[in-house]
Formats: sequence, C-alpha cells, structure tokens
Amino acid sequence: MFGLRPPPMRFMLSNAAKAALRDIAHHIDLAIDFTQGFDQERFLADSRTAYAVTRCLEIISEASPRLPEELKARHPAIVWKDIAGAGNIYRHNYEDVAPHLVWDTVRSDLPPLRAVMERELSSLGPTDCGLN
Repeated sequence: MFGLRPPPMRFMLSNAAKAALRDIAHHIDLAIDFTQGFDQERFLADSRTAYAVTRCLEIISEASPRLPEELKARHPAIVWKDIAGAGNIYRHNYEDVAPHLVWDTVRSDLPPLRAVMERELSSLGPTDCGLN
C-alpha cells in the first residue's frame, strides 16, 4: 500500500453549482433546438431566432461563474473565461453582437460544452441532476 495514492476525492457540488449545470445544459439544448433545420444564411436572416439564441448564450455565460473551479479544472479544453466574458458583450455591448459569431458558437462551441455538462450531470445522483 505504500507509495500508492488514493484516488482523487470528488467534491460535493453546492445547490447553486448543480442549478448552474442544469441551466447551462438546458440553454444549450434550447439554442440547438432553436437552430434545428437552419443553415447559416437562414439563421442570419431570422432576427427572432438570432435574438433567442443570443439570450441562451447570455444565460450560459451568466451561469458559468457559478461552477466551482475544481469542475472547470477537470475540463481544460473549455474556455471558461471566454464563456463568462461573452456575457459582458451580450449585456453591455449588445450592439457588438455579431450574428455570424453567435451561429459559429452554437455550431462549434456548444456541442463540447454540452458533452461536459452531460458528464458532470451524470455523475450526480438522479435526484441531484433533476431526473426525479
């Protein structure tokens, strides 16, 4: 037994962190659902959908700082600071929100983030992840 390290302890998530995981996953799903069947040209022409998706990204950005650093450290490929920082643009520099970048975010950045949310939620019990 000497020289063996115990497995890393899994930390307990606060209720706020669990809620943030669920909120992020839900708003990723909404953004993807809103753009289902769209190509970029149609998305750029549909201001209502672009607005709804931008709102989803704003909520994701607002929820991300509520996740603990330990969780974020397990997923270094996710650009957590960029996610949180994007909310400042959505809220304060809304005139700078470029619909083509919103489209790119949905297509390129949300699927890996959704996979992380799924992994983290699946590690919670059914009651904690909102399945009961």
